[in-house]
Amino acid sequence: MHSNWRDCQEWRSEGLPLSTTSNEACKMYDATLAQLLGFYNDSSVGGMQKSADKMVEADPNFIMGQTWSCLLKRYSGQLTWRDAEFQTNVDDLVKRAETAEITGRERKHVNAAKLFADGYSIEACLAWEKILVDYPTDALAVKLAHDTYLDLGYQRQMRDSVARVLPYWKTTKPLYGYLLGMYSFGLVETDLYAPAETMARKGLEMNKQDIWSSHALVHVLEMTARYEEGIKFLNSTRNDWTTCDALAYHNFWHWALYYLEKGDFDGALGIYDAELGCKSEQGVKLHDAASLLARLEMEGINVGDRWDDVYEYCRPIIDSHVRCFTDIHMLMACHGAKQKELGQNLMESIRDYIRNTKGSNRDITQSGLPVFEAFEAYNDEDYGRAVDIIHPIRYDLVKLGGSNAQRDVFNMFLIHAALRAPGRYYQNLARQLILEREALRQKTPLIDQLMAKTVNAHMD
Repeated sequence: MHSNWRDCQEWRSEGLPLSTTSNEACKMYDATLAQLLGFYNDSSVGGMQKSADKMVEADPNFIMGQTWSCLLKRYSGQLTWRDAEFQTNVDDLVKRAETAEITGRERKHVNAAKLFADGYSIEACLAWEKILVDYPTDALAVKLAHDTYLDLGYQRQMRDSVARVLPYWKTTKPLYGYLLGMYSFGLVETDLYAPAETMARKGLEMNKQDIWSSHALVHVLEMTARYEEGIKFLNSTRNDWTTCDALAYHNFWHWALYYLEKGDFDGALGIYDAELGCKSEQGVKLHDAASLLARLEMEGINVGDRWDDVYEYCRPIIDSHVRCFTDIHMLMACHGAKQKELGQNLMESIRDYIRNTKGSNRDITQSGLPVFEAFEAYNDEDYGRAVDIIHPIRYDLVKLGGSNAQRDVFNMFLIHAALRAPGRYYQNLARQLILEREALRQKTPLIDQLMAKTVNAHMD
């Protein structure tokens, strides 16, 4: 882990000067950046939020310190359109940046942060890319673009953004290794599994605690149907990637997916209870918890009252609308907990959000409305309608964001809706969708179980 934090002179020598005379502010900038890239909280500086706070305390006029405050608030799920205080803080930051003696690069960061906070994620990515044209070693711009491309489902952009700047980085440069994990993830999301695996393993050679490289390798092993190997890898390296407390839960989710494909539903539930549900150390993790429970229920597994905790997590934030992808998982939680009224409230809130706001995030939610309608139809046991809605748009669902593995819940949703829908057409479609999955993932116990259901349906 990088821990020799860089001071004012070191940032200048790298061609990335920071407009502050405080060495402490510069060092806390570096500490916060390292923790963001590495998905961990460094106890020596009190964690990522504390190091960001220390940055501002060291120099209250440090524009990039104030920009960090804005970015971390946005990462936590805040948007200016529903938080008046956040809106005021962002607007004040922009005004100060207009007259402050700062670099052009820093001013561009402020403008990008405002776009990000206002819900214009696509435009924010373009702004970060402009920074990288002139400053390809700006790790903050690389990371922000990478994460946001993932949220947008911009797979090629996520890959190519790192590919363009990686040659400018010396292997000895602080934080270099994290770019390998980012590039690996872009490769795996564009189905380039062999080079993705090579890059991920190279990243882990440089830093065995680089969870993003571990995560990218986990994706490779899943997409190439190497489930046993994936379980062994996660188990043998557990002490490394669990040091990254801001993402470790997600690797556990992938571990549970390996069990799902093997037909070991008890194993998947065990991971849910230990690492993803309310009894885990970090509490409910919405995307991972909701999708895992939904997939287990599709397979006929009784998950008991586990949905109740996910629902309780969602209940106070159903009007947040940070991402369409998140809202879909909230709807899953409402349906799973049998809270139909809250599900209806969520849908009305989403429609109000689309009517009353602007921005690329809003536009993505509008395009995702059919997915919500399909899940509502499934919940109402109108399975044929669920299929009719989602089947024609299945290849467009990448626009909702998330990874291929995360969006696989929609593939399984379509298969199970078709299995449950009455009529030979839907049964034939279900069988073909399962055969398609087998061609991509090879034969697994889960696929065998799905195929058996089509046989039973034909016999019925």
